[in-house]
Amino acid sequence: MRKQLFIIGLALALPLAGACAQEPVIARPAQTIAETLSAATSLSQLKAVVVAHNGKIVAERGYDGHTPAESANIKSASKSIISALVGIAISKGLLEGVDQPIAPILASDLPAKRDPRLDRITIGNLLSMQAGLERTSGGNYGRWVASRNWVRAALAMPFADDPGGAMLYSTGSTHLLSAILTKVGGKSTLALARDWLGPLEDFRIGAWDRDPQGIYLGGNQMAMSTRSLLAFGELYRNGGRTAEGTQIVPEDWIRQSWQSRTNSRFSNDGYGYGWFERVIGGKTVHYAWGFGGQMLYIVPDLALTVAMTSDEGDPSARSGYRDELHDLLAKIIGTAGS
Repeated sequence: MRKQLFIIGLALALPLAGACAQEPVIARPAQTIAETLSAATSLSQLKAVVVAHNGKIVAERGYDGHTPAESANIKSASKSIISALVGIAISKGLLEGVDQPIAPILASDLPAKRDPRLDRITIGNLLSMQAGLERTSGGNYGRWVASRNWVRAALAMPFADDPGGAMLYSTGSTHLLSAILTKVGGKSTLALARDWLGPLEDFRIGAWDRDPQGIYLGGNQMAMSTRSLLAFGELYRNGGRTAEGTQIVPEDWIRQSWQSRTNSRFSNDGYGYGWFERVIGGKTVHYAWGFGGQMLYIVPDLALTVAMTSDEGDPSARSGYRDELHDLLAKIIGTAGS
């Protein structure tokens, strides 16, 4: 199928009336970013890329018939959205803070004979993947989602470490956060997201899986377009404010979320509250990552936000595809920083 190209702002590349052959300062980077995206057709899993620089979309492209406007399963990139909702809940006084124990909130779902360490798990432990509970992701994921009660099953997992210990990446942890948000917010997590993130233009959550009790799956199986994912990234890049200046996510929450508190045992990248961190193209990058290559990159030093969606059916880490996406970002960084 023919590749489809969607480029925004190429008018900036045209010479000004009566001017010499020189172009405006922003024109050449925008044009070169478009060329970089054109060269990415070799990445067979890639569906769409959208690039924003200084708050404006400068280039976007769809591949193999896909478009940046179509819905995609952003997989675990949605964990960053769960983190944002927790930060908003804290600012509204619905949660006490990251040091609040989760056991009193989820008391009805605790095991009858529970490990006393369950009483030590905090909101912050769930956000940073340091709950200590055995992972529900990876090889345990299928068995977990086949259970009758995902919240109880996650809380019943044996401890692999103490709370606050090593990072144990687990969708069970973010699903517990979704259950907590539902309890304290008095609405479904989807309703809260639509209420609290509603003022953000172009942001929309489509389909989203729920557990047998109707709780939306925290941190997975969320549908969103590449443009919508970029809009969420722009919110964070702009200190939690919309383009019109409305504060949605507390700015201090973004700083807390981007502070690395542990490291992935798979990549050694830093991890904060729902966000990874690594140096790419010589710049510190905060990023959300979902299975298959669903990526949201924020490069604060360059006022750069990049969203990428991919075929969610194939892995991206062990195949090396995620590293290829990092390399694509490095090329965009090189262009935007020139």
